[in-house]
Amino acid sequence: MLCHWMLALTVNASQQRKVSIMKYRIALALTFFSLSAASQAASLCQEKEQEIQREISYAEKHHNQSRIDGLNKALREVRANCSDSELRANHQHKIAEQREEIAERRHELAEAKAKGDADKSSKREHKLKEAEDELKALEARDY
Repeated sequence: MLCHWMLALTVNASQQRKVSIMKYRIALALTFFSLSAASQAASLCQEKEQEIQREISYAEKHHNQSRIDGLNKALREVRANCSDSELRANHQHKIAEQREEIAERRHELAEAKAKGDADKSSKREHKLKEAEDELKALEARDY
C-alpha cells in the first residue's frame, strides 16, 4: 500500500515537472512572439530612414547635390516626426488614390474602345497596366 502511494507521488512529481516545463516553454514562446511583433511595428520608421539613407548614398555616388539636400531634409523630418500610425494612414491613402486612378483608366479605356480608336485603346491599356502595377507595388509594401 505504501509502495503504491510512493509511486503515485513520484508520478505526480514527474508530471508536475513536465507541466512546469511546458508552462515555461509556452511563456517563453509568447514572449518571443510579442517581442518580434513589437520590433516589426517599431521598425516602420527605421525602415523609412534606411530607405532615405540608401537614396542619399545613391545620390552621393552620382554627385546630385540638390537631391542630397532634399533627401537630408526628408530624413530630418522623418527622424523628428515619424510615427507608425501616420505612415500606415498615409500608405492606405496612397492605395485608395491608386485605386481611383485605376477606375479612371478603365473608364478612359472603355471610352476609347467605344469610339473604335485602336491607337488610343492601346495607349489606355498601357496606362491601365502601369497603374495596376503601381497598385501591386504599393500593396506589397508595409507602409
